Amino acid sequence: MSTAQASELAHEHEEAPRASTRVYVEIAVVLTVLTVLEIWAFYVPAVQPILIPLLMVLSGAKFALVVMFYMHLKFDHRAYTAIFGPLLTLGAFIVIALMIILAYFLGAPPTA
Repeated sequence: MSTAQASELAHEHEEAPRASTRVYVEIAVVLTVLTVLEIWAFYVPAVQPILIPLLMVLSGAKFALVVMFYMHLKFDHRAYTAIFGPLLTLGAFIVIALMIILAYFLGAPPTA
């Protein structure tokens, strides 16, 4: 094996850059704070008119943090983000559509 081949092989097996332990602890704290905010929002009557959009935003932020750091998408190739992003958007639209459909049919008065 030549030196060039050995160098190329070693380069293929290099560790990808990852965040430090401190960053993971900070992300865990942020996730905890977001979870506490979600629970708080559920029990505060003044927040009830905007509860669903608020919970969706908070949940989306938590989801993005988990995917970026704990699933290492932030450090992987951009193609993975390009594939994952539109699929996430599609999934969000499906969930919202189902919520609207269920609210319409469950909120509609029964027909005789």
